[in-house]
Amino acid sequence: MKRRWRRGERVAIGGDAGYSAIGPYSSVVVQQAAPRGADAVVWPLEVGAVPALASSFQPRAELRQRIDALRAEGETAVLTQVLSGGGGVGKSQLAASYASQAVADGVDLVVWAPAAENQQVVTRFAEAGVRVAAPGVTGADPEADARAFLAWLATTSRRWLVVLDDIADPGAVEGWWPGSRTGSGWVLATTRLHDARLTGGGRRRVSVDVYEPGESAAYLRARLADDGLADGAVGELAEELGHLPLALGHAAAYMINHGLGCADYLALFRESRSIVDVLPPSADAEGYGRQIATTLLLSLDAAEAADPAGIARRVLGLVALLDPAGHPDALWGMDAVREYLGDRDPAATLRVLHRYALLTWDAGVVRIHALTARAVREAMPDEELPYAVRAAADGLYEMWPDPDQPHREFAAMLRADTEALAAIEGEHLWHSGLHPVLQMVGYSLQNAGLVEAATVYWGELAAVSERILGADDRHTLSALANLAIAHWRAGRSAEAIGLEERVLAERERVLGPEHPDALLSRGFLATSYRQAGRFDEATELMEQVLADNERLLGPDDHGTLSARANLAVHYFGAGRIDEAVAFGERALTDTERIHGADHPRTLTARHNLATIYHAAGRLTEALALKERVLADRERILGVEHPDTAFARVNLAITYWALGRRAPAVDLLARAVAEHSRLLGPEHPDTVGSAESLAFMRAASRPLWRRILRR
Repeated sequence: MKRRWRRGERVAIGGDAGYSAIGPYSSVVVQQAAPRGADAVVWPLEVGAVPALASSFQPRAELRQRIDALRAEGETAVLTQVLSGGGGVGKSQLAASYASQAVADGVDLVVWAPAAENQQVVTRFAEAGVRVAAPGVTGADPEADARAFLAWLATTSRRWLVVLDDIADPGAVEGWWPGSRTGSGWVLATTRLHDARLTGGGRRRVSVDVYEPGESAAYLRARLADDGLADGAVGELAEELGHLPLALGHAAAYMINHGLGCADYLALFRESRSIVDVLPPSADAEGYGRQIATTLLLSLDAAEAADPAGIARRVLGLVALLDPAGHPDALWGMDAVREYLGDRDPAATLRVLHRYALLTWDAGVVRIHALTARAVREAMPDEELPYAVRAAADGLYEMWPDPDQPHREFAAMLRADTEALAAIEGEHLWHSGLHPVLQMVGYSLQNAGLVEAATVYWGELAAVSERILGADDRHTLSALANLAIAHWRAGRSAEAIGLEERVLAERERVLGPEHPDALLSRGFLATSYRQAGRFDEATELMEQVLADNERLLGPDDHGTLSARANLAVHYFGAGRIDEAVAFGERALTDTERIHGADHPRTLTARHNLATIYHAAGRLTEALALKERVLADRERILGVEHPDTAFARVNLAITYWALGRRAPAVDLLARAVAEHSRLLGPEHPDTVGSAESLAFMRAASRPLWRRILRR
């Protein structure tokens, strides 16, 4: 994957016009496999990889009896148990045992959904909706498909189990709890939280604690049986480790790898470094510090000795800074990470750490237990942290795809990893200004169509930037500019204009009127003026933007291309049709030459030219272009993408002008429904298309002047 940023480029300060109001700013969502008919589904189905059970997994009979008893109380109501407990007690393993048993029992559908971040849940539910051929699923819009899947779960008579693993924020799953009106479904959730929002509405909390003494001893005997290492000190060792499943797993892996019996390991454990040497007193918030820290250090020392590359501590430290639920193993091939590791191949090291149960590496994802990660971070030298954080951030940024929505689950994982990194050691992402990976989270939210989430994110990022870097720092101004774009995307022109005028004034004062950032700000402002109906001001300002871009950056710079394309739109709005045609034709030719025929910017330029042709009375040419635009957007962006819906509006207008009134009304009615669902009933695009439909149904005047995509 190509990097999007190089030192000295405008992207480094958040000025990528591809994500701006003067670029296409489209949320690219490549269509998933076309939904199949219900008859084509082959049952049973497993959606999402159920984690493998640990070696010698203990069934925890008493705990399961409590869960099963609560489940039996539900009768025909939806059954939801929330497994709640501290880190390292085996909540996810217990949920995985139920999921594995459901698969073995032939339950029709088992869904395993990581739940640390909202988009992870949405993505997994959308995938499940496609797999079960739920009514209304198109494979194009993940949120719509996820809601269609929930509707299917509520009414199906097929047996199903949904696991929401590791809920970190109750708000992230609000509105996404599955339900069943037939009594055929069951929900299991795992969390370290004791939040009241996780109960109620038919959900019951089940507290999960450490192993019972008999369970921990049984685990060690079973795990060590093949090597004859379960000596008479089994019970004493289990007691010393606090019966904590995670600590027992560390110890067992160490003993097997070194041929060490329980008595010998117990002596080694007691002689090992004191907890005082590992964790500050304030760090042991869960009461398991001594066991985890000591078994961790013993295993890490052993892994380091067995690691041929000699980078075990650095690798584990970097893993501990990311989302415990997992990061793509492609991270370890990034230049920044390889440089941090001294250009040594981490593959063998990851295998060693996996063998010592310090992390898991399978199916292209590297995971770590949250409690192991905490202990690793607390033991990291202070002087090492800034370098590890920077390597992780640089690596995430380097592998972030552009656009990222053809890889929705991958993008959600990158956002979760970046937000985890920022939450753990975020201060190190500001040492040289705002690290660009923090901006990628906002761009990704926008591309995913999560406009409100993007608005909140950019607002918070701008506030932090102002506190750390100052109100007139270029990174603060960039975050404010992106906040304005989020408002613009939501149709809030007044908020967008207020922010853009402020940012433009500051950029001209601090950077000068000819700085690329100032050019971008003027383009943003012109576009918002146009959205607000201030056409004369918008056109005059955009003419200035184009002239400045051509003079300062050259005719083929992407900012120049966007300015030229948008000036054609402004001329159209001002009724200057001949100029709009000339600029629109050149914009399409140049954009297609530089970006290719299927690039979102090219699709937007083609859409705009088609609308301008219609205004010029060139209806045959307009019809051909509009039909191509709709077909291309359905193929590339998806059937229910907002830009695809707008292409339907545009085509309906030309159908109407050509006298094809019935298909025009049908097409526009579909677009209105899509706009309302995707953008909301109050969004300007929804209101405009609804007005056009009302006028069409009343056989009123042509309304093509209302239709033009910016």
